[in-house]
Amino acid sequence: MEPIDRQRRRLLAAALAATAAGAVPARADAPPDRPLRDGTLLPPIGLGTWQAFDIGPSEPGWDDARAALAAFVDGGGRVVDTSPMYGAAETVVGDLQHDAGLRRRLYLATKIWTRGEESGVAQLADSQRRLRAPVLDLVQVHNLLGIESHLRTLRAARDAGRVRHIGITHYTAAAHEALADWIAREPLDVVQVNYSLAEPEADRRLLDHAADRGVGVLVNRPLAEGGLIRRTRGLPLPAWAVERGVVSWAQYCLKWVIGHPAVTCALVGTRNPRHVGDNLAAASGWIPDAAERERMRTEFVALP
Repeated sequence: MEPIDRQRRRLLAAALAATAAGAVPARADAPPDRPLRDGTLLPPIGLGTWQAFDIGPSEPGWDDARAALAAFVDGGGRVVDTSPMYGAAETVVGDLQHDAGLRRRLYLATKIWTRGEESGVAQLADSQRRLRAPVLDLVQVHNLLGIESHLRTLRAARDAGRVRHIGITHYTAAAHEALADWIAREPLDVVQVNYSLAEPEADRRLLDHAADRGVGVLVNRPLAEGGLIRRTRGLPLPAWAVERGVVSWAQYCLKWVIGHPAVTCALVGTRNPRHVGDNLAAASGWIPDAAERERMRTEFVALP
């Protein structure tokens, strides 16, 4: 198998060539983007919408969500991940991006989460309507539910030009072997998996397995649903990390995640514009190498 680092360099070279040819828009001020197998470039920090975007237009959080999405795009973010199971999140993302004219600047990812092929087809159409996107950038089979029938639906939608990329997701370590098996069986574009300093189990096999097969990796729960922030609240950052430009524990934890060469994009859920900016800054400047990531993991485990 081709080593991960060499594969990433090869894919990045191809993606940069596509950018130079005008196939992919480039941003001079953006941190280094990461390529999918077809050369599509994605920034390493994305925006998750579970809970944070399950709101209504009359609720106070609506203005926060609008400001967060604007701050995300202004800061170079592109990947917005949602799902039909996230309450009103698809509709909120669709309305906000439409009202702000952001569709061309976003990579919209959603999921199929239902039983039965007919129901999956209907749900895909509903997602396109809610997100106001006749063509969705990525649709994933959520938590492997009904995976065989839904992958048929997604392959057909991709062939018809209604979906650009297809993938699968889960959020627990117990599903990692099943995800790895599907990566081996199916020519997927993306796998989405839980991975963080608190949940590092994907290191055991799954991340390298995905990279060996050219499958992009989206990370959910990179801050363990805020658990990492709660655990580190009030504790000083390691001095050596501060010397490298880290200004928050969120950045420390996110840098550890995106420091893995197989990770394409870490999805961080929030509707706080200030948090959006802090999260995006994790992709800039110093990114830890393997030895530094091991040091970070050791220090994290030793926290009081």
